Amino acid sequence: MILFFRRVLRWNYATFHLSTKKNNKMKNTIIGESLPNIPWEDKPKDCLDVLWRYSGNPILDWNPIPKAARIFNSAVLPYKDKFVGVFRADQRNGRATLFFGKSKDGLQWKIGPDPIQWVDENGKPNPLSYGYDPRFVKLDDSYYAVWCDDMHGASIGLGRTRDFKTFIRMPNPLMPFNRNGVLFPRKVNGKYLLLSRPSDSGHTPFGDIFLSESPDLIYWGNHRHVMSRGGSGWWQGTKIGAGPIPIETTEGWLLFYHGVSGTCNGFVYSFGAAMLDINKPWKVLHRTRDYLLTPEKPYETTGFVPNVTFPCANLYDAPTGRIAIYYGAADTCTAIAFTQVDKLINYIKKNSEV
Repeated sequence: MILFFRRVLRWNYATFHLSTKKNNKMKNTIIGESLPNIPWEDKPKDCLDVLWRYSGNPILDWNPIPKAARIFNSAVLPYKDKFVGVFRADQRNGRATLFFGKSKDGLQWKIGPDPIQWVDENGKPNPLSYGYDPRFVKLDDSYYAVWCDDMHGASIGLGRTRDFKTFIRMPNPLMPFNRNGVLFPRKVNGKYLLLSRPSDSGHTPFGDIFLSESPDLIYWGNHRHVMSRGGSGWWQGTKIGAGPIPIETTEGWLLFYHGVSGTCNGFVYSFGAAMLDINKPWKVLHRTRDYLLTPEKPYETTGFVPNVTFPCANLYDAPTGRIAIYYGAADTCTAIAFTQVDKLINYIKKNSEV
């Protein structure tokens, strides 16, 4: 009898264990790798939102390094068991440029003392006039940065590195005037894809997101409209722009994006999220009616440019669905917010406006 019960217990345990593994596998909504050391903080018990801020914000504040007064709107990636990033640093002469940084935990960052020294394909110096609001992505065997560049006006810059020592500046993918360039993390239908937000030479009355494709990251075309500014609310009525690198999921591409409203006291930058079709990313499946995060905390409402939350990067852990979003706050500092992919997608679907 005792032996029988032992066998039953073992069978029940094995069945439960296999069932749990199967269910966990079914819940792997993010198509990607595990990142067990992702920066993370559990949702506060009194928080009713699907996205919440890190209690240690901001992770980079005023005067973080001798040559920069502010570091914000920056992009990070996992690398081996650590993290790397390309950072927008506004120097003490007021000019924005790009710095490289490293971190052991994604929270405490060591930023290089000098700007990235860009070179051309032949290794000759090819410096930036300015560079800001970078995104950073691993594609094939290289790491690519996309930023707002100067090509007789605001345009999209593109560069790559393999070792984080030599940074090669590539041809500008699109003509000016354009901002908020965001590469997809893999080819779709055999083509590289780039999101952007065409604008004019001023502060962007054009406000929609477009998608371009390329066979080689050099020649770009077949441009398509993706999303328009506006909607029933006002938070994204002036303009919108793609944020971090899209996350591939079983439900489609998850894209965080910023939306801007014009007030009597200037612009307010909030951010929301959308789901794009996995094979036709110019097709929007769902889009948040309300913002996910808007300037509320002192480090978001007060600074060099008040009332800005501007997402530029996200890290994820596929098995748990945890997502950490890096965003610039008030054009002054860098902050993090967290969410969980299944709960977020469910929220987007229930609160969608397409």
